[in-house]
Amino acid sequence: MSRGAGQDLLLIHPPAAKPAEPPLGLAALLGHLRGHGFMVAALDANLEAYLYLLETSRLEGALGPAPCRALQRAVRHARTSLDLLRSPQSLQNFARYSTAVHHLNQALSVYTGEGGRERLTLGDYQHGDLSEFSPDDLERVAAGEVSTLFASYFREQVLPQLEVQRPRWVALSVNYRHQVLPAFELAGMIRRRLPDIGLVGGGGMFTSWKPFLQQNRRHFTCFDHIGFGPGEAVLGRLLDGPNPAGAYDLEDPSSIAFTPDYSFAPLVRYLSPVPVLPLAASRGCYWQKCLFCPEATSPTHPWATVGDADFVPWLLELSARYGTKHLHLSDNAIPPRLLRAMAARAAEMAALRWHGFVRFEKALLDPHLVQALAAGGCRMLQLGLESGSQAVLDRLGKGTRLADVSVILRNLQRAGIATYVYIMLGTPGETEADAEATRRFLEEHAEAVTFLNIAIMNLPRQSEMLIRPDDFGIEGTSLPTDSESLGLYETFEATSGWGRREARRFLQQRLLASPAVRAMVNRVPPLFTSSHAFLFC
Repeated sequence: MSRGAGQDLLLIHPPAAKPAEPPLGLAALLGHLRGHGFMVAALDANLEAYLYLLETSRLEGALGPAPCRALQRAVRHARTSLDLLRSPQSLQNFARYSTAVHHLNQALSVYTGEGGRERLTLGDYQHGDLSEFSPDDLERVAAGEVSTLFASYFREQVLPQLEVQRPRWVALSVNYRHQVLPAFELAGMIRRRLPDIGLVGGGGMFTSWKPFLQQNRRHFTCFDHIGFGPGEAVLGRLLDGPNPAGAYDLEDPSSIAFTPDYSFAPLVRYLSPVPVLPLAASRGCYWQKCLFCPEATSPTHPWATVGDADFVPWLLELSARYGTKHLHLSDNAIPPRLLRAMAARAAEMAALRWHGFVRFEKALLDPHLVQALAAGGCRMLQLGLESGSQAVLDRLGKGTRLADVSVILRNLQRAGIATYVYIMLGTPGETEADAEATRRFLEEHAEAVTFLNIAIMNLPRQSEMLIRPDDFGIEGTSLPTDSESLGLYETFEATSGWGRREARRFLQQRLLASPAVRAMVNRVPPLFTSSHAFLFC
């Protein structure tokens, strides 16, 4: 039963993130709060902003007086490229798909902001004069002293919608760094235009800032409250009535929702060759031992999961409800017991097509289990290998044995399940010999690694490695400057003399010089990467 006649809350997913699928976190919140009788709506402002900016007339108006031919061509083909990217036809020709993505991405480059210092791509946004990690810059954006290229969309589309709906509260869910500046700009606009609406900031970015915000008693003037961790109980209590303690920071992990409500997000509108339904059967990480990961020391969410017996019927019901067989299981890592649950009911899942993250678990050493996963619709598994050196894996706390990795990759290859493998160079204590071991491992398993993502390590500020730097060959750490005090990472120097600079040189001169490794990297769909990779398997 509704708590009142008017709308209680509008949930907003701000730009800019990959517009390939709807935001699961927002949909889970929506389903939970509506299930408790609140009048709640949701807006994927990320998707809507991209579609707004990709309108042909708007692109042509932003071209400028003397655009280059390549930019003119991209703008001219933007509409057809968008249509192709939303069509299964794009899967028939990878080159044609890549050209469509390139046209759309290049067309977006017409938007450079007032000072020509902004850059927008399909999934990234940067402002050359502002940092999303600077509290002062965030306050300037919120106050309207500077603007972003999303300002016209907010003024013409979002604010008029809010004036009609007049919710009591607006909650902005910010999970990626590219969303921070636009989110603060929108919050400031709402504050000035509609001061009676309460504003709440939440999501992974705010939660990652919790130590700094609380230690410095920092409040953002555009938000009435900041929520840390899961938002289900926090928003439920807020909507039930006034905050009795008057607290600015809100935190209550007691309630976790899994079933999303995507009624606000027609799947066919997203930039995907087929509609893809994002789902997660767990929150948090069940492993929590990787020393480079903040989940090991300060998890964003407490570990929770759906029941084994309920899992497969839940997947089938949601697939039928939203009319798509393509599922993205977006768990940090799908627990082995849920893999077994899917394998045990492979016949029921045979019509589905799904992909997701898993660890190199011993369960996958069983070829019969892997074959059953393939029979039950598994098309691709994402796996964080990180290194081909056992010494590095042990140092990182991965709990992975390279001998097991070899067997698992072969099992997946024989079952016809594609692999999307992640490698991380420049980890503390890594040597050139370790990096060479990674290159050799990849070359030896070239036929079993379908897609490859290579990164140079960023060391999270909450990493356990920083608690014991001498144990990991770390020296010369430097915290982010005052102007970037919300930064997520620390720079460090390695005692061995092999650090990020040397790792980057190795990546360019040795790793990518390998034809086998380069082929794995080149198979990755441009910009949309793992979001679209499983569709090409």
